[in-house]
Amino acid sequence: MSEPLFFNPVFKDRIWGGTALRSFGYEIPSESTGECWAFSAHPHGQSVVKNGPLAGKNLEQLWENHRELFGNMEGDRFPLLTKILDANQDLSVQVHPNDDYAKVHENGELGKTECWYIIDCQDGAEIIFGHHARTKDELAAMIAENRWDELLNKVPVKKGDFFFVPSGTIHAIGEGIIILETQQNSDTTYRVYDYDRRDAEGNTRELHIEQSINVTTVPHQLAATSPSVEQQGDIEITSFVECDYFTVEKWSLDGKATKEQNQAFLLCSVIEGDGSLTKSGEEYAFQKGDHFLLPNKFGAFELKGKAELIVSFI
Repeated sequence: MSEPLFFNPVFKDRIWGGTALRSFGYEIPSESTGECWAFSAHPHGQSVVKNGPLAGKNLEQLWENHRELFGNMEGDRFPLLTKILDANQDLSVQVHPNDDYAKVHENGELGKTECWYIIDCQDGAEIIFGHHARTKDELAAMIAENRWDELLNKVPVKKGDFFFVPSGTIHAIGEGIIILETQQNSDTTYRVYDYDRRDAEGNTRELHIEQSINVTTVPHQLAATSPSVEQQGDIEITSFVECDYFTVEKWSLDGKATKEQNQAFLLCSVIEGDGSLTKSGEEYAFQKGDHFLLPNKFGAFELKGKAELIVSFI
């Protein structure tokens, strides 16, 4: 495969969603659109190829029938899921299980380690990242007694921040934040607290207190990252995290640079600006809101323009 595969994303309505995803050029389905699933092979939403001979195929079909695109990686499912989230309101306070717990308790689902890049946010925006309980018993007591201010650790954020969120981490994205999330291919979330809010029918959303206590890492372990920066031609590459599940980088392009695709695959999400990718004399334009996959053995290519991309791979 000698051309990039561009994908049409899947959109999800959420109680906390809004309209900010329109700024990426998307025709969103509602005034409360919370999530863009950019690269997804999950049964709850499949992104679909929109160019070339594979147009109309979803990511799961590529994984099942064209494994050569991914270097013939092993595994019963595509490993990653990339999202852009519009937190028009606070998301619920939540936690995700690890692989072992999810396999037993969630019908073989993967666990969910994830990470966040803050694309934009309003002044004073905050996330919840971790907790202050010292033991499981103390965690259970603080939840039962609604001691949220005492329990939850709040962190101010700004545009360009990055957070690594391993499974077992209590967390929540705060109001007024747009993030790109790279995560394991999982849709398992345990809600700890949802601000007692109600949906359009007047119902509160389900909480998962027992599961949350079971899977939360106690005491909280700060998953700090130390980004490194490298200049390659006119691209500044910031490496945010390299873990068992993914590596995530930001490519800041301002001009022209030649790159080599030597991973099993690359997932590329354009979060700002525009430009083009040239391969074997063919030029492919991209702009903010585009998502393209560079398959295995893609080889050398040229990038031109002024843009920022979040790039992930295994």
